Amino acid sequence: MKIAKATQSYETWLGKRITLLPADLERKHAAMAQDVFPFLRATFYRWMQLWPQVCAPEHRAPKVLAVGDLHVENFGTWRDVEGRLVWGINDFDEAYDMPYTVDLVRLAASAHIAIREARLKIGPEDACDAILGGYRKGIETGGRPLVLAEDHPWLRSMVTGVLRDPTRYWKKLSSLPTWKKPVPKSARKAIERLMPETGIEYRIAHRIAGLGSLGRERYVAIALYRGGRIAREAKALAPSACVWAGLENASQRICYQQILDRAVRAIDPFVQLKGRWIVRRLAPYCSRVELSLIPEERDETKLLRAMGFETANVHLGTPRSTRAILRDLSIRPRHWLHVAAANMVKATTEDWREWRRHLANQK
Repeated sequence: MKIAKATQSYETWLGKRITLLPADLERKHAAMAQDVFPFLRATFYRWMQLWPQVCAPEHRAPKVLAVGDLHVENFGTWRDVEGRLVWGINDFDEAYDMPYTVDLVRLAASAHIAIREARLKIGPEDACDAILGGYRKGIETGGRPLVLAEDHPWLRSMVTGVLRDPTRYWKKLSSLPTWKKPVPKSARKAIERLMPETGIEYRIAHRIAGLGSLGRERYVAIALYRGGRIAREAKALAPSACVWAGLENASQRICYQQILDRAVRAIDPFVQLKGRWIVRRLAPYCSRVELSLIPEERDETKLLRAMGFETANVHLGTPRSTRAILRDLSIRPRHWLHVAAANMVKATTEDWREWRRHLANQK
């Protein structure tokens, strides 16, 4: 199955489960053609279709409740219940029981592509070694949330320098046009449950964000509260694309809340699953951190090690697999992660080129 047919099949499958927005799907399709990195971010469904054949040895690895759609720009910051700034994985839309290697290879593949596109300056093998070194340390030590208070000053300095200026942030968010079409009652109810008080007046806007989830309903409630603006977002959730791809023992269960609750994590109390919606607080310090916004003078080895360590924090939420993962890691070849990532990058790049040809023929 070629990428165009796979995309049509997946979107048809997804459209039977949630409401899709045609205009946003068109934006997604255009973004997929721009470069390989956005194409990777937008096509986890295709990754899981190719994975068993391209990475057969890795596919047989022990399973965990994994992130799935992991990449080097799926990391961000939030405030925990104590108001501390925390850094870690930002999105779990595709969480599912799958081989632990899926997350590592996808993270490493995204690093390969980011290096090729000059988003990272480290070498591909060094990047893979850093990711794997951080992951192994996390699994061996039982993990630890990456709280940017007393510890991790280098990471705190790296990410706080790019956190959005509050004035600009709220100006941009407030400029979103009011959504004129009906808003599902379940979305409003989910948003209102996450407000600091009942009865707060708000307006609903539609935010265009992300790539993997672009095309889904995404409603933002913006309000004035005790002297300043606040915002809550409800995003429609669907079963993981692993179900569409036919992963063994496929289940329609949405695992977002489960993976949050089980991970070694200083959780964001304002990220919650409410019915079929994932609801979160939007704020300058609660956001995804893009590589392009991080200062160029940075220790990328440390950053990638931290990404590997945080991946372990999530996988440790499946404690029964910890020993099996360590045994599996001990018998893998020296450069297995680099080789597997390179193979998936090759397959992804071929798909991207085919997708560009497909779009060109559509015009």
